[in-house]
Amino acid sequence: MKKKRILLPAVLILIAAAVFVGYKIYNKPVKSLTSSTADLKITATDLIKKFETNEAVANKEFLGKKTDFIITVSGAVKEIIKDERGAYTVVLGGNSTRSSVRCSIDSLHNQQAASLKTGSNVSIKGAITGFMMNDLGIGSDVVLNRCVIEVKN
Repeated sequence: MKKKRILLPAVLILIAAAVFVGYKIYNKPVKSLTSSTADLKITATDLIKKFETNEAVANKEFLGKKTDFIITVSGAVKEIIKDERGAYTVVLGGNSTRSSVRCSIDSLHNQQAASLKTGSNVSIKGAITGFMMNDLGIGSDVVLNRCVIEVKN
């Protein structure tokens, strides 16, 4: 009987500690990339070409190094998309291809994204998250998130 009186509080303390740690991890703030240094600077066209040429090698190069591989991508703005929640995605790439680099803008930088113009050149820093190949010939997308606009031309 005495063991049960000791065991129950110990189990409750362990459960409370696990819930607390889980809550802290789940609500951990995401670091803004504004002050981060890019691991690589590359043009949108070259980045797309690397993935379309050999996706496995590009995944290893960009996604296999560490959790957040930060790149600065420069290129012409093909499209600026604002969704129903007010989030912006800036699409970079050349007019000669349907493939593009899709940059989901950090919500703290929505005003900068709104000021961009289609056709202007820009450099955007973001965390590369993957590649979506389209076998139907309508273009493929390299995807970045938490993006911040570095330079507008």
